[in-house]
Amino acid sequence: MNFLFAKTLRRLREEKGLSQKQLGERMFVNHSTIARWENASRLPDAAMITRLAGCLGADANELFQLVAQSEESPNVIMVDDSKVILSESLAVLGEVMPDATITGFIWPLEAIEYAKANRVQLAFLDIELGRASGLELCHTLLEINPRTNIVFLTAYADYSLDAWRTEASGFLLKPLTADNIRGQLKKL
Repeated sequence: MNFLFAKTLRRLREEKGLSQKQLGERMFVNHSTIARWENASRLPDAAMITRLAGCLGADANELFQLVAQSEESPNVIMVDDSKVILSESLAVLGEVMPDATITGFIWPLEAIEYAKANRVQLAFLDIELGRASGLELCHTLLEINPRTNIVFLTAYADYSLDAWRTEASGFLLKPLTADNIRGQLKKL
């Protein structure tokens, strides 16, 4: 989430003495759009940033830089019930995505709590998570944030059909390699 952009937008709006509704009217958007930008659940596109700058008397380049900061650091999670595989896979992900915030979980419930508190752009999920199911975890994560890209990980190719019946973005066989991850990222 880009809280810096959200706080800056709110500060600029309040300095102009505008309510969210008033700014929305000037921007020709619903006030709930402004609210989403200010609570960091959404980011405006380039045209809206330019309009915001004009309405608020702000420097458009500064607003673009604030938005770009959030795009540079995606929030990525990996869930695998094997500590060894999780540790090795996190190292490979860190190599491929050095600017990402990458967090690993052994327990699906911890990943769910994290996803509720943080906007997750990409989740790598083992399909077999002890007594839990990565397929069910996929559904839960997508309920929290429908824009999360889910990539299933497994040592068993037989699971691929089950994985594709979900709204997953991809499927990789273990062990993870930098090349496999890079190939998958191009498809997201």
